[in-house]
Formats: sequence, structure tokens, C-alpha cells
Amino acid sequence: MKLNEKDQELLNKKKISINQFNQQIETFKKGISTVELIRPASINDGILHLTKEAINHYVDVYNATPLEVVKFTPASGAATRMFKKLHQLMSLSEDFEAFEKNLNKKEFKEILQSINSLESLAFYPLVEKVISSEFKVPTLSLSENKKAYYAFQVMLNQNLLNLANLPKGLIYFHNYNEDLKTPFEEHFYEANAYAKKGNEALLHFTVSPKHQGKFEKKFEEIKPHLQKNTQTNFTVEYSYQAESTDTIAVDLDNNPVKIDHQLYFRPGGHGALIENLNTVNASIIFIKNIDNIPHRDGLANNSTYKKALAGVLIEKQNQIFNLIRKLRVQPSNEWIKKAQEFIQNEFKDENYYPNATELIERLNRPIRVCGMVENTGAPGGGPFWMKNGKDEMSLQIVEKAQMNTQDLKQKKIIEMATHFNPVDLVCGVKDVDGNKFDLTNFVNHERGFITEKSVGGMEIKALELPGLWNGAMEYWNTFFVEVPLSTFCPVKSVFDLLHPMHLANS
Repeated sequence: MKLNEKDQELLNKKKISINQFNQQIETFKKGISTVELIRPASINDGILHLTKEAINHYVDVYNATPLEVVKFTPASGAATRMFKKLHQLMSLSEDFEAFEKNLNKKEFKEILQSINSLESLAFYPLVEKVISSEFKVPTLSLSENKKAYYAFQVMLNQNLLNLANLPKGLIYFHNYNEDLKTPFEEHFYEANAYAKKGNEALLHFTVSPKHQGKFEKKFEEIKPHLQKNTQTNFTVEYSYQAESTDTIAVDLDNNPVKIDHQLYFRPGGHGALIENLNTVNASIIFIKNIDNIPHRDGLANNSTYKKALAGVLIEKQNQIFNLIRKLRVQPSNEWIKKAQEFIQNEFKDENYYPNATELIERLNRPIRVCGMVENTGAPGGGPFWMKNGKDEMSLQIVEKAQMNTQDLKQKKIIEMATHFNPVDLVCGVKDVDGNKFDLTNFVNHERGFITEKSVGGMEIKALELPGLWNGAMEYWNTFFVEVPLSTFCPVKSVFDLLHPMHLANS
């Protein structure tokens, strides 16, 4: 495609080169191959199961480290998806009679089942106040269905609470005796529990530019109370996906889409955050999504496992650093053999690395330890053994969209999976000399996603960059550790906030 002057100006503004633009078009044309799974990772075959004694040991290892720590939280998501079903229901319900009729439809089963529990939602006291002030009706006199009818209007109406248009991180998730807390605030309590050194804690949130001011305002509001309660000094960094990571959208014939005579770009997905992660200057980085945060009644259990994962990271990292140091100064056959055995035992990598130089190159990579929970049928990616883009056997988190679900052999491997990826990572991003790795050097750029979307009634194809915890970290050294389901409580629907892990213990 020939670009005009206006197109070129847009590329320059976004800092996207002509070469990048053309590569994205070529990716659409040739498509992205699915990965070839070898087998699921499982306990004693890629996933480490921790005994109580092992947990205590690794917690001690982490507590003793002087290494600097950061808690990194992707928080740019809007709450739109949380309220999607409610939007669908209310858009079909022009009055209460239609609302009651629609409630009984199969697609709204979750809403119907949750009607009697609405008062347990942390933000419900706010809803109730607005019902009384706007609709002039006492909620005590309403039937459960009528109360829900008013409540959903209050939640969604742009002139009332307008919750779906807030960032998810600023929705009230938890209620402590009428003291309402957002997940944004709860992550500070988590940081206090496991991600601080001395009385200092650093948190990094990736946010949308249009919402950064809201987060900054919230932090200034909660900061005095937080620091008084925890005796911890919190420092906060914010970043957002660079426009240079946006990707062009194409039509179904792979021609670049223009809207109002301008090239139409879309955000590149969470894989773009590898650029943000690359700016964080710490030895240990905890990564966890904004919505996966339990009520503080579950904080102690949660924190123990986070520290244990970090202890595993430190111990594995020390083993690797020791091998690299020995290979540098004493590349004897003994140490070459030890390094070869480590690579074979830990990574199942049977490639032959005959000398110290090649062994050091294979070992000298960022390290991640990923918590894995038992697979209970939740949608999303999981842990598998596969060959990476360098033809090395490796542990990888693989998303459903990357799998060939039509191939019978691959389908069987998928069905055998025992564990699920909750996005619970601890990362070591500095080398043996204390220098920060350039994380962009460890991305497999062939692991993106092509999806079909609709914009303005037009069917388009969109390109997502390799996901942060799959393709963007494909060439890291990876270790998987089993963690309990009690550490995993994401909020995809507003009614997930009715899960016991988001409510106070009775």
C-alpha cells in the first residue's frame, strides 16, 4: 500500500516505522501458525509441588534477600466487561415487565441466580442511596426483582454511578464495615505484606492515559491512611502502552482500514507491556493483574505463596549465577558437565552446548517463576512443554488462541492439562553482574494473535502482539510452581465479587 502524507504523519506521531507497518501487513497475509504442544506440564514434570517445609524454606530465602523489589500491576482495563451482561439485559428491558421476562432467559442465568445476593456487593450501599434519592422509593419496600431493576439502572446510567466506564481498578471490590476499598488500594496492602524492603514499597501500575489522573487522585486520597495503617512509605510509578506498540487493523482482504480517511490503529494488547516492564529497575518484580486481589481476610495465605515463589526464583537464580561464574573463570570439564546437566534436568533441553561460551549464553537469561493453579475448567491459558522458537524444549504458558484445537493429537494434549495460568509471576530481570537485561531481546515476535473484530459495522482483523506472559517471555528461563486455588480470585463479571474470597469471613 502506498502511504500518503497524512498516513506518514500518523506513523511518525506514533513512532511506528514504515518497516514495522509493512511487517504487520505481511503478518496478516501469511497468518500466524499455532504452536505444537508436546505435553502438558504437570506435578513432577515441569510443575514443582511445595510441601509445607519447602514453603517455609523458600519464604525464609526470600525474607533474607537484600534485593530490591517492585510490584507490577497491569491496571489499564476498563470495567466494561464486568457489566457486559447487565448492559445486554437492560438494553432489552424497556420497562420492569420486560426486565422480569428477560431475567428468565438462559443467557441471563448468572444474573438471576445473583439477584438475592446483590446487597453483598461492596458498592451496594452507594447504589441504595442513589435509588432512594433518584427514584424516591424506599428499598425496603421493594421486591428482590424490583430492587435489582433499579440497582442495575443506577450502576450503569452515565448520569448516576456509571460504573462500567470506570477503570476496573477503581471499582469498589471489598467492604470493611462500610469502609469501601478498590482493588487499586488493596494492592498496596498486598505490597506491604510481601513486596517491600524495610519500610519502603514501590508499586508500578500500567494505566490508560485518560485514567491516570483518576488513579493519582485516588492515591493522594488514600495515602495518609495507608501509610499510617502499614507504617510503610509507598512510592507509585505509572506508565501506559506506548503508541509505538499499536497495530494496524485490516479488512478481510488484508487491506489497511481507514476510518474518516485516517489509518485505523488498535492497542497491541498486554504483550505491549514488555516495553513497560523493561523500564522497571528492580531485581525482583512481582506481576499480578489488578482484579486478582482477595479480601484482606485471605491476605496472609496469599502473601505466603508470593514469598515462596520469590524464594524459588532466588534459589534457582543463585544456582544459575554460580554456574555462570564457574564457567567464566574455571571452564573445566567438570563445570561444563554440571551446566549441561542443569539445563537438561531443569529445562529438559536436549540441545548440545559443548563449551562454556554456549552454556553461558543459554543460561544468561531473565528468569520467571510462575504460579499455577489446578485446572477447574476456567477459560484461558495453561502450562505446557513445547519447543520454543529456538528449537529448545521449554516450559511455556500457552493461550487457547495459540493452540490447534482441530488437530486430534493436540486436542488430546490440551484435554490432559491439569493446571491453569492465573497470571501470578515473579521475575528476575538482572544478570549475574547486576545489569538489567533488555527484555525486548527475549521476545518471540512470531507469537502474536490475529482476531476478527467489528468497528462501525465493518468486519476487520486485528493484530495483538505476543502476550506478556507467553510470546513476550518465550526465551526466558522458566519455572512453574503449584499454588492453591485460594490465591486466585479474578473478577471478570461483577457477580464474581460475590465469591467468598471477596467477602469478609463470617
